[in-house]
Amino acid sequence: MEAISVKNLSVAYEDNLIIDNMDLSIPKGKINIIIGANGCGKSTLLKTIARVIKPIGGDIFINEKNIKIQKEKHLATQVAFLPQGPVCPSGITVKELVAFGRFPHQKLIGGLKAHDKEIIDWSIEETGLKDFAHREIENLSGGQRQRAWIAMTLAQETDIIMLDEPTTYLDMSYQLEVLQVLEKLNKEKNITIVMVLHELNNACRFASNIIGLKKGKIICQGPPKEAITKENLKEIYGIDGKLQLSENKTYPICIDYELIRG
Repeated sequence: MEAISVKNLSVAYEDNLIIDNMDLSIPKGKINIIIGANGCGKSTLLKTIARVIKPIGGDIFINEKNIKIQKEKHLATQVAFLPQGPVCPSGITVKELVAFGRFPHQKLIGGLKAHDKEIIDWSIEETGLKDFAHREIENLSGGQRQRAWIAMTLAQETDIIMLDEPTTYLDMSYQLEVLQVLEKLNKEKNITIVMVLHELNNACRFASNIIGLKKGKIICQGPPKEAITKENLKEIYGIDGKLQLSENKTYPICIDYELIRG
């Protein structure tokens, strides 16, 4: 079953066409990772699905319903979107940040209800931040800070979470920390994850469905063992990659590569 369906989607910035007549099906309950070179349309695709950017053509369906006819607040109860490099005001604690995720579910009058508080506490615990709930965001490590933002998206209580480069600027250990949290949410709560990643080997390790883009067009899609080939890496990145299977034989690893000249 599809979590997200894109039909004939075209997106442009002024006269610059970024996505051209794209059709894409994103399966429900999977970790879907979008890869590609800088400027290929990865972030633009996520922002368009999240209705941050308005397309010039085509349709997007979330859980089989066209987002054009949905109110923003209702859409926010179905899809949580974490942009790249989010910023929060100084002095905000983890618990206060996570509470913002309850906004789509709140009425115009009245504060947080008992269920809201339960979801906030649950989101903090699920992301391993229970001991840091009252700590200010700026006093957290990079990995903890990113987990706090993920907890906020989790508090939206959606079955789809989209993230734009959630591991950018994090070192290897923090990258793994964040990706393992997302993997846990997917496996234990059946949350559909859709994210953009630059780290190819992490994408191969964690994705059940990998989507390779080039200039706004889909080059490959499927399980990493099928989608990540020398031919597709050449097409997507312009590299001659050397691939081998992981120790458990479940996903490919790019162990070396050279630029293809000309």
